[in-house]
Amino acid sequence: MIRSAAAQQLLKLARDQGIISASDATAHGIHRGWLPRLAAAGLLERVARGRYRLTGGDVTEHHTLALVATVAPSAVVCLLSALQFHALGVQSPLEVWIALERGVWRPRLSYPPLRVVYSSGLSFSSGIERHTVESQEVRVYSVAKTVADCFKHRNQIGLDVALEALTDAWQQRRFTLVELNEYAAINRVQRVMQPYIEALIQ
Repeated sequence: MIRSAAAQQLLKLARDQGIISASDATAHGIHRGWLPRLAAAGLLERVARGRYRLTGGDVTEHHTLALVATVAPSAVVCLLSALQFHALGVQSPLEVWIALERGVWRPRLSYPPLRVVYSSGLSFSSGIERHTVESQEVRVYSVAKTVADCFKHRNQIGLDVALEALTDAWQQRRFTLVELNEYAAINRVQRVMQPYIEALIQ
């Protein structure tokens, strides 16, 4: 049984935050070597390189998003991963799709695999929601912004995915036309989306 005050402080931090890292330990004046030591003792478990949580702690369906947020807090969950988060369509991406502002370094993470989309200005900063996943703040684009993004990146993800997202979200009343038009204008896809929206609301 490890009774060190440093160990107990790290365990409390893991309970409060959900996921902790070496930088968290250092920020609290604790040597990072305690993390693998607590893992070897079975009190913590390694969930990714340099990331630990309490052994047996709850893992939600959005666990990978919490992991990414610990490494890249400025990233925004987007496109296929945002659709999955909002329970729209049938997407189940193998990678976590994130948006980063141009000029920001791509996070170094061995797991989960990432798909990074770069943008700038309002295209990056608008429509961001903040959700709590496993005690970690995760930034996710709103439903309306995600649908507009799907049309903007339709060549990457497929027009069928964008149409499915639009139809599903509209049927569930997850956005208003005013909201959708705002983000379509920001993404410069109003003319692309217009015929599909008109067909949907007839």
